[in-house]
Amino acid sequence: MNPDKRIIIDGLFERVNNSPFLIVIDYTGITVPEFTGMRASLSDCGASCHVAKNNFMRTALSEAGLPDIGEHLNGQTAFITGNSDVCAAAKVVNTFAKASKKAAYKVAILDGAVLSASEIQAIGDLPPREALLAKLLGTINAAGSALARVIQAYVDKQGEAPAESAE
Repeated sequence: MNPDKRIIIDGLFERVNNSPFLIVIDYTGITVPEFTGMRASLSDCGASCHVAKNNFMRTALSEAGLPDIGEHLNGQTAFITGNSDVCAAAKVVNTFAKASKKAAYKVAILDGAVLSASEIQAIGDLPPREALLAKLLGTINAAGSALARVIQAYVDKQGEAPAESAE
């Protein structure tokens, strides 16, 4: 194999091996300024977008032991990887796709599992992490709050708190 090709494949291997996710998008019709803007937005959330030959990515995925997504690697394909937050990267692509009507998901790999285009789009439609954590904490807190209301209603009905027995 040509040493230059090996360097490119090794770089792709390192990217996909160090990232918990890989999002594959079709970038047909996207202009250079639009693509640059999307890359900047991805960079802000800790992700990066790269364009490479589909065969190079196919080889890198195979060497990394990731699932075979070869049937999706055709046409003009860009690859998005990141450090941690797949939701933020998917949100950027969703926002860009809605605004430009040009980018489209092909497939994604998240922690070794293959996700369809609709599944990765759904991940991008989730509320921000902070909102999800707030909902979770609200759900956890609901049981304690309900118990406190029941006790308070009992106290209000009786006129005073039940006396503790001294032993």
